[in-house]
Amino acid sequence: MRIALPGGDHTLREPVTWARPAGPARSRIAYAAAHVTADPLGDNTPGSPAVVDWETTLRFRRHLWSYGLRIADAMDTAQRNMGLDWTATRELIQRSAGEAKEFGDPVTLVACGAGTDHAPQARTLDEIEAAYTEQIETVRDAGAGVVVMASRQLAAIARGPEDYHRVYGRLLTQTDRPVILHWLGEMFDPGLAGYWGSGDVAEATASFLALIREHAPMVDGVKVSLLDAEHEIGLRAALPEGVRLYTGDDFNYPSLIRSGSHALLGIFDAIAPAAAAALQALDDGDLGRYDEIMAPTVPLSRKIFETPTYNYKTGIVFLAWLNGHQNAFNMINGAQAARSIPHLSEVFRLADRAGLLVDPELAVHRMRSLLAVNGL
Repeated sequence: MRIALPGGDHTLREPVTWARPAGPARSRIAYAAAHVTADPLGDNTPGSPAVVDWETTLRFRRHLWSYGLRIADAMDTAQRNMGLDWTATRELIQRSAGEAKEFGDPVTLVACGAGTDHAPQARTLDEIEAAYTEQIETVRDAGAGVVVMASRQLAAIARGPEDYHRVYGRLLTQTDRPVILHWLGEMFDPGLAGYWGSGDVAEATASFLALIREHAPMVDGVKVSLLDAEHEIGLRAALPEGVRLYTGDDFNYPSLIRSGSHALLGIFDAIAPAAAAALQALDDGDLGRYDEIMAPTVPLSRKIFETPTYNYKTGIVFLAWLNGHQNAFNMINGAQAARSIPHLSEVFRLADRAGLLVDPELAVHRMRSLLAVNGL
């Protein structure tokens, strides 16, 4: 099957049938950060409150669980700080945790982001701590695990490492179970520049490690999204025993997982069948098969996450639409317009090469309709 795309015709490969694993991976803990589906009849124009298609959003979470993956929800991939307001976020947390009960323990199967985005007016450390506490309690009350997300409000007012330690230290002494701490780089959110008290990565890392060492029993792990493999390997080695490193590096994840990192990745939303098969191969000690599966997903991921990186959600949702997981290519905050047609066309090519267009006829039909709407 062929399709005319900007940049030249593309001949599709034979579709790959990815077997569902018998259960989750044994050698690594793997979270897929999941997207949300916008209601196509809702007013999801830029700046409007999010209107979510809940049935489709939850169906996609069932798809991810069916491949043995855990879900990281209400985080960056779900458009936190880019359209998913607190009202919709709170409902997403409650619905996802409730849906997880059909598959097992929600604390194990889903971890939800807790931040301060519902309190943009927070201007003191006490106000930021209170905002964090409210969201942490919402996640805990729903029965899910907690990911303490980076805070734009804290980044804006913190004078140095001591302010981060004060806020996070208080939060970690109040929690009833270990949490995941999230370090999101400024390539994902420019509002987080200088997080942990310094624009120098080495100094910020020293501050981060000091916090973790002081509160290690209450830190399940750290999710690091800096797109710097060398830094991640060094940080992983420096963590206290029992604290996991969850890679958030959507450029270098195959080698990082192979060498010992666990995973909490947005790209796993799009490549779940391949990721599950690769993790099964890793469990079996078949590193050749692991590398064979993962290798073609990397060009796809690097394309989806290319600069400006924070627009990667558009590519994630685009692939969900191509693969029939939702009926419309639309997003909250109108974010479907954040990537160009040439960009999306290359995502189509690379997804096919990775064996991730599960129904080529459907994918070609939908791609042609998108091209036609854009005059091509």
